[in-house]
Amino acid sequence: MARVKLDLPEHFPYSTLIEIGIGHINYGGHLGNDSALTLAHEARLRFLRSLGFSELDIAGYGLIQTDAVLVYKNQAFWGETLVAEVTADEFSKYGCDLYYRFRQQSDGREVLHAKTGVVFFDYQNKKLAAVPAEFLNALGHSVPAV
Repeated sequence: MARVKLDLPEHFPYSTLIEIGIGHINYGGHLGNDSALTLAHEARLRFLRSLGFSELDIAGYGLIQTDAVLVYKNQAFWGETLVAEVTADEFSKYGCDLYYRFRQQSDGREVLHAKTGVVFFDYQNKKLAAVPAEFLNALGHSVPAV
C-alpha cells in the first residue's frame, strides 16, 4: 500500500501549546482523525493572530483551504499537551502551504505532521487574490517585484 509522504520544512517560527480535550478523542481512546484537522485549524488561527491577522482578514482578504494532508506519527490521548508548530512555505501567486508539526510536550514524541494548502480570496469581488504583501512582510519574506 502506498503511503502519503510529507516532507516538513526545517524551520518552524511559531509554536503554541494545545491541550487534547475529551472532544478530540474517538472510540479507540486516542486523538481522532477528524480532530487532527481541527487541531491544525486551531494552530492556524493562533499563527495568523500572532501576525495580526485572522482567516477572514489578511490585508482585506480571506483564506480558503484547498487541500489537507495528515500523517500520523504516534497516538495522542486526553489531557496531553501538544506543542503545535506552524510555518508557511511553497508560495504561489495566490496562496501557499501551511505546515504543522505536533509534538507531545512532556517527552517530545512526534504525534502528527500536517499541511494545508490555502489561497487568498477577495470575498467582496468573489475571486482569487494575490498573496498580500502585508502577509509576506509579516513572515519576513521579500515581496516579489511586479
